[in-house]
Amino acid sequence: MSDPLTGLLAALDLTDTGARTSEDIFTGPSQWMPMGRVFGGQVLAQSIVAAQRTNSADRVVHSMHAYFLRPGRVDLPITFAVDRIHDGRSFSTRRAQAYQEGLPILSAIMSFQDSDDGLEHQMAMPTDLPDPESLPDANESLRGVDNVVAKFWASARPFDLRHVPSPIYLSVQGEHVAHQAVWFKTVGALPDDPNLHRAALAYASDYSILEPILRRHGVAWGTPGLKAASLDHAMWWHRFGRVDEWLLYVQESPNAIGGRGLSLGRIYSRDGRLLASVAQEGMIRVPQ
Repeated sequence: MSDPLTGLLAALDLTDTGARTSEDIFTGPSQWMPMGRVFGGQVLAQSIVAAQRTNSADRVVHSMHAYFLRPGRVDLPITFAVDRIHDGRSFSTRRAQAYQEGLPILSAIMSFQDSDDGLEHQMAMPTDLPDPESLPDANESLRGVDNVVAKFWASARPFDLRHVPSPIYLSVQGEHVAHQAVWFKTVGALPDDPNLHRAALAYASDYSILEPILRRHGVAWGTPGLKAASLDHAMWWHRFGRVDEWLLYVQESPNAIGGRGLSLGRIYSRDGRLLASVAQEGMIRVPQ
């Protein structure tokens, strides 16, 4: 494994392999993961990078709706096919399909927009939460746990995540409620490219979004036999923010039923600007 931040940048540096009929084709590497399955946030971010390559740099992504179709393999590269569905005066629509061995593993539709003026409001950021510097990072929370997944979470991810009130890696402490917050940022500085930061924000948005479902039922990630997988992912970018500065991810789960759970999230800059909104449904199967 390379160092986490280098690995993130390498994964988002796609290779343009040319056009095929009506599609633009890109390829990218898969980052190593301890269970051998590609991290969903990686494929989301790579799809955004691929679709952005077919737009001008100042027409930026503002919404994405994606379905995870198959688990990806970390030992194989990923091919991205981008269909330029529509180009209008202010908006562009793209469909991106991610493939391994000729089979789609993710399908996403994204919309891009030129900068524009209009009405503006936002939901306020919670103000009664501890600062990230006062919270333990994953390395502190998992220190001494001799497990390959725990070691990866502790020190091999490109993002520093700090939970409010506490992480649920090994146990669920406190009340079993369907909400939480997570401070996060990359473990080092990123280049200034704003579109890279938008893609990296999508990457990080997949990390903890299903956790309010688990927290509500007192189920930790380390529960033997637990099976969880992202089914779909929707995201809306509202304002620009750097992901190498502390951001607050406020999350809640309004419903879980039928082996599925829904989580909603809002991502704020530290000074209270609402940067993005997220919705994801996941498969959650807990052994009886």
